[in-house]
Amino acid sequence: MSEHSVVVTTDQSVATIALNRPEVMNALDDTMVMQLEDAFHTLERDAKIHVIVFKSAGGKAFAAGADIKKLQSKTALDGLMVGMQELYSRIEQSTKVTIALIDGYALGGGCELAMACDIRIATERAKFGLPELNLGVIPGAGGTQRLPRLVGKGRALDLVLTGRTVRGEEAYQMGLASYFTQSDAMEDTLNEVLHAVLKKGPVAVKLAKLAILTGYDVDMKTAQWIEKLSISLLFGTEDKTEGTKAFVEKRDANFKNC
Repeated sequence: MSEHSVVVTTDQSVATIALNRPEVMNALDDTMVMQLEDAFHTLERDAKIHVIVFKSAGGKAFAAGADIKKLQSKTALDGLMVGMQELYSRIEQSTKVTIALIDGYALGGGCELAMACDIRIATERAKFGLPELNLGVIPGAGGTQRLPRLVGKGRALDLVLTGRTVRGEEAYQMGLASYFTQSDAMEDTLNEVLHAVLKKGPVAVKLAKLAILTGYDVDMKTAQWIEKLSISLLFGTEDKTEGTKAFVEKRDANFKNC
């Protein structure tokens, strides 16, 4: 068994959290969820990190869902305990840009982790699915809520009620994946996305996420006030001054995150 269920690496402003239980297709047991939570919490507080990438450390799966043997012993009260649902909500609301690399199975809790990320890059080997109804339960880590928001209510009902899996290309076509690429080009695609994101003003990135995520579930008038307050704050930043000056001078901006 892997001693470390997750492996964290950093490269300048990018951190990678690699799921590391290949012998069980990265099934999400309590230990892995705890280590994932600790790793994410540490990176979330690190001001030097602007992007967090979630991926598999190897094998056939991004994450093949919950550990079924552990699930057998769950009681009604366990369902009310803090767990994956709360962790994935914190990942969704992260001040960092979050990216999931899916090159293999992303089932159950693994699919829900991917959906909690801002951007999902899928390959031809990716397989997404929420098969929980086969076990007599439902997706319980945000799956019943994030999936319809990504692909629409009709497609979400189909995927959840039938439990069918969709490959990377179909996932991309329905909006479940943000990008579709071949496995041998996955790192190139990731680097292109990272290059695009990291060129942006860091404060603007944070407030763009805040405006989109917070405004999505409120009425339009309230959402537009969130947008107005966000742009008002940005007008007062040094990064806005640098960004506009760099554009006029036809050079890359040197943002300071302030």
